Amino acid sequence: MPESSDWYPTCDRAALAARSAFYRTVRSFFDQRDVLEVDTPIISRVPVSDPNIEPMQTTDHRWLNTSPEYPMKRLLCAGSGDIWQMCKVFRRGEAGQRHNPEFTMIEWYRLDWSLVRLMDEVRDLVREVFASRWSELPEVRISYSQALQQYVGIDVHSASDAEVADVGIQAAGHDLQLSRDGWLDIIMSHLVEPALPEQTLVFISDFPASQAALAKVSQNEAGHSVARRFELFFNGTELANGYDELTDADEQRRRFVKEANGRPIDEALLAAIEQGLPECSGVAMGADRLLMHLTGAERISDVLSFDWNKA
Repeated sequence: MPESSDWYPTCDRAALAARSAFYRTVRSFFDQRDVLEVDTPIISRVPVSDPNIEPMQTTDHRWLNTSPEYPMKRLLCAGSGDIWQMCKVFRRGEAGQRHNPEFTMIEWYRLDWSLVRLMDEVRDLVREVFASRWSELPEVRISYSQALQQYVGIDVHSASDAEVADVGIQAAGHDLQLSRDGWLDIIMSHLVEPALPEQTLVFISDFPASQAALAKVSQNEAGHSVARRFELFFNGTELANGYDELTDADEQRRRFVKEANGRPIDEALLAAIEQGLPECSGVAMGADRLLMHLTGAERISDVLSFDWNKA
């Protein structure tokens, strides 16, 4: 590396070549399945409503997308059919070993697909991407409640808020004054994720209904309300987040209003859903984290040409 290295890339040429090959693999995967690649704006008039995600605002009061979800759903409502996209997204404050405020996301939607079928496709894509390093990766599929029972020893449906908080405080090492869902996130990241089997694709589904975001809510076999969504974990990291997408515009508006916290609501998306969002399942996947596992990188900067500090 040159003595004055501020201008120098954060990854080497091998990582650049790995990314190039990765992009070819992903595009070939969707081409073979006749899923239409689309391109939507990076800057939007309104931000995401998710209170757990901090968007970036431009000087002319527009917002850098944290995900292409909202414009892609408008395309679905307009009759696009199955679509996918690979694009840059932005989230304020997310910088570290596995985070960069600017990162690459793969997102796609399948009409009339169940979550089970979508998980099958996610598994197939990840196995294809990882084929040069692992010939075949086993998979495990468990519910959120099973994961907490197995790895933490608590019943998420019967545990009180205080009991959840006690476990979360022990995991974090101190009290953070969080909500129930905040503590559940701590429990998941500090206790469940590190305990999951390695070299295995682990799908966790049926999250608490309070964490539904833009997913449908239904009753599980025990009669508990659960969010129809899943997350994929591999070797201690979350790789993908999938939903059985909510198609009820009134319910979507209620959730937006509840979560907006002063942010403007995406009326264009709501108008599109009112016209009719087709039954579909969708998933977002972090491309850079996939590349980290594929190349054996320790830090996300090792697979980025220029990370946040050098961009």
